[in-house]
Amino acid sequence: MIPVTTPVIYDPTLLVHGGAWAIPADSAAAHEAGVRQALETGYAILSLGGSAIDAVEAAVSVLEDDPTFDAGRGSFLTSDGRVQLDALLMDGGRMKAGGVACVERLRNPIQAARLVLEKSQHVYFVGPGAEQFAASHGMILIDNAELVLDRERERLAQAQARQSAGLADETFSGHILHDDKDPETAYPAALDPPGFGSHDTVGAVALDGRGNLAAATSTGGTLNKTPGRVGDSSLIGCGCYADNLAAAVSLTGWGEPIMKLVLGKWATDRVANGTPPELAAREAISYLYNRLGGHGGIILLGPDGRFGLAHNTPAMAWGLATPGGLQTGLSV
Repeated sequence: MIPVTTPVIYDPTLLVHGGAWAIPADSAAAHEAGVRQALETGYAILSLGGSAIDAVEAAVSVLEDDPTFDAGRGSFLTSDGRVQLDALLMDGGRMKAGGVACVERLRNPIQAARLVLEKSQHVYFVGPGAEQFAASHGMILIDNAELVLDRERERLAQAQARQSAGLADETFSGHILHDDKDPETAYPAALDPPGFGSHDTVGAVALDGRGNLAAATSTGGTLNKTPGRVGDSSLIGCGCYADNLAAAVSLTGWGEPIMKLVLGKWATDRVANGTPPELAAREAISYLYNRLGGHGGIILLGPDGRFGLAHNTPAMAWGLATPGGLQTGLSV
């Protein structure tokens, strides 16, 4: 007799984050609602047998369209008053990745990253070149003004007034080792215009029923950043990474220390070497702070469906979807 083997079926799992920072009480509901909508959209794909990469792209697209978060429309503004967006998508089964940075005319940069992954022999495009590549494959180019909100113009004016007055923002500065880059991400909620909650980077990681992992991260960067600045979110192994033999990860927070530590790859390597994801996530955030005084958050998903979430900021918007249901929260 010829033995018959049954294909391994995995429990589809989707983890989403909407940024790690001091989320105030009056912004809590909007953050949880946004994360839940992203979960519902992405998990609908997984539950019908869809791929992990389709799920994370769909989930992050929802978050990019929600001005509650620092991704897509409503993102922080550069020092000259524009929105510049970065995004990365990685398929852990095929070990393929696509990234874009400093794009100004794309509503959903994560969808442009998908085009780079699928349609180009290259991995990464920036600025006008990224926009032209996306347009050549059917994406509509928009006016940058469509991404800019009056809320963000007012926020930028306040930040620049503080800067002119010499009032440096020390919210994310470390006491262990003072980093040599300005922690621009740390915009205190107390300085926001009334009713205008701040926001942060978004991301998603998924495991599909065939055992493939994928990760996606998208951001509008940091408030009052110098035009052309690129943070960790769209850099492979820094703010985003996926490998079926290790794990899938998305990070959020102060980008410069995350980049220096290549923290996404650091965390997935530990899972590959046998550390449970829930422990590896906590260890990654401890390493970020102890080594460089960095602050942020992480979602980490292993190939067996085990996962970890951690942050050392006052809050992190997160969500989890499995066959058992959906959960959301603002702290871990």
